[in-house]
Amino acid sequence: MPNSFPVSIKTVKISSSPKTRVFYPRVTGMSNQRLEGFINRTIAEQTQQLIDRQIGGMPTSVEEMLGLYEIKNNQREVLSLSLSNYTYHFHAAHGMTYIKSLTFDLPTGKLCELKDLFKLGSDYVKRLSTLIQQQIKERDIWLLNDFTAINPNQDFYIADKALVIYFQLYDITPYAFGFPMFPISVYDIQDLIDEKGPLGRMAVNN
Repeated sequence: MPNSFPVSIKTVKISSSPKTRVFYPRVTGMSNQRLEGFINRTIAEQTQQLIDRQIGGMPTSVEEMLGLYEIKNNQREVLSLSLSNYTYHFHAAHGMTYIKSLTFDLPTGKLCELKDLFKLGSDYVKRLSTLIQQQIKERDIWLLNDFTAINPNQDFYIADKALVIYFQLYDITPYAFGFPMFPISVYDIQDLIDEKGPLGRMAVNN
């Protein structure tokens, strides 16, 4: 295989003031330098987009900003991670947090969208939406509005043998609920999964 696993991760810190601390990961030591550069540029750009989203067009000053990351999967040539940014503005009722995830398929060097995990033409939106509706009912999740379906490019990350679909604050639930996360076992969607893709490798028992 062209890349050894797990990939090595170092933490980078941005700190423009004591009130602003943003941490994000940097991949190091990969044999494929071009791929390493692509991954690191993508992570840095997404980190900056979260910062820009928090401060862009806001009339009040930033009192606190904290950016963090979590490595969700670093095995079987799949690197999946999440970036979060919490920011509190002066006189705001509460802070706001956004999460964005990135999933890289190392053999292809591709940043994956949700559709890339499934067989071409499969109705993954319907299947995932049905499974999420079941979880909403089983977990008695209070919704702002009726849930009908996910977006074709819904936010997600991969964590071992689970695909985790999630929504931003206020998307489907009140702020107090936090981020609605819906873990879905790869075995519940195995017939739709692209066997050669990231989820396909997660489903193999070895």
